[in-house]
Amino acid sequence: QLQLVESGGGLVQPGGSLRLSCTASGFLADFYAIGWFRQAPGKEREGVSCLSSNDENTYYADSVKGRFTVSRDNANNAAYLQMNNLRPEDTAIYYCAARYRGRIATTKAVDYWGQGTQVTVSS
Repeated sequence: QLQLVESGGGLVQPGGSLRLSCTASGFLADFYAIGWFRQAPGKEREGVSCLSSNDENTYYADSVKGRFTVSRDNANNAAYLQMNNLRPEDTAIYYCAARYRGRIATTKAVDYWGQGTQVTVSS
């Protein structure tokens, strides 16, 4: 059983950067796939990035390619989402997710969710 806690959200100006952290209460090893999702007001939760188990594949939504980078640090039971060149349309609650083995293609594939952290991009 994993408990995931996100941190690192906040208010940032357009063009700025944030690094979101996802810390797991349990052992976050390579056999877990890591996903980052976001949900803006009035919109459905959407996938932003996924790192499959054993780091075999990495996925990014078209809207964040070249700006966001997902990574993991198993020694610290943590995963990260580095977000650069942020835009107002990136404003949302960001959620960390994990799945035992495989990859996270949709919200239905998620085994564990974090509680979310707010990211607001505004001048």
